[in-house]
Amino acid sequence: MAQGVRKAVFPVAGLGTRFLPATKAVPKELLPVVDRPLIQYAVEEAIEAGADTLIFVVSPGKQSILDHFRPDATLEEVLGKGGKHDLLERVQAILPAHVTAQVAIQEQALGLGHAVRCARQLVSRDEYFAVILPDDMVRNPGCGALEQLVDVHQATGANVIGVERIAPQLSASYGIAEIEETGDGHQRVLSLVEKPAPEDAPSDLGIVGRYVLSGEIFDILGGTGEGAGGEIQLTDGIVKLMETQEVYAHVLQGTRYDCGSRLGMIKANIDYALDQERLRPELLTHLRQILDGAD
Repeated sequence: MAQGVRKAVFPVAGLGTRFLPATKAVPKELLPVVDRPLIQYAVEEAIEAGADTLIFVVSPGKQSILDHFRPDATLEEVLGKGGKHDLLERVQAILPAHVTAQVAIQEQALGLGHAVRCARQLVSRDEYFAVILPDDMVRNPGCGALEQLVDVHQATGANVIGVERIAPQLSASYGIAEIEETGDGHQRVLSLVEKPAPEDAPSDLGIVGRYVLSGEIFDILGGTGEGAGGEIQLTDGIVKLMETQEVYAHVLQGTRYDCGSRLGMIKANIDYALDQERLRPELLTHLRQILDGAD
């Protein structure tokens, strides 16, 4: 039986150009989905899956992401004196006391594989760790996306990647996994291809931004050259890792939102708002009025 996964790496050094000018001064990961920034949803998912060490891979200009997780004594004092105890509790719960936040700096944006490797000094070679891309939100109240992968890791003792079924014409935007079913109900990865043309894709399983990986990946990424898009691709590193270790895929249960796109972010805001009892009635009324006006 594999041990739990206690460290989670968050590659958050990107520029967020799809959201300019909103992201000119505010990192994309701090844009809100209803009343919490995108990065907080990812952190909560990691903590629920058992992580107690959070590693943020940031660029030199994105230190404000870290500020969100630091205590703010002035704000807490104002909320306390104003009797806003519910808000005070929510602010204080942003980073639970048993959880540690650490930082790794990515000086240049050289790809996801490079971003993950920037955390190499904070993860041992002989331990498994998680990688979470906050852009990929997966809403499943019963069991979060990372927890699903950790369950598979604990059952198999192996590396695990999250996947979803995609329309074939979208394969050039994804890493694609070819799998085989095992006798115990899991899916072993046979091959991975980064952003293939639809006619070259080995399946319709696109990789989603959730991984449980062996620390040995860091040495491999150090020798991985440029791949698709001229960047160091994490997928290429995992392909090399497969030469010595098994990798499993897990089709994530839940609704996935591509919050790296404006439409995905809008959909996430609507659906998460509908989950809130105070917002749902008026929001539904508003949406019905819009739809009625469109007829």
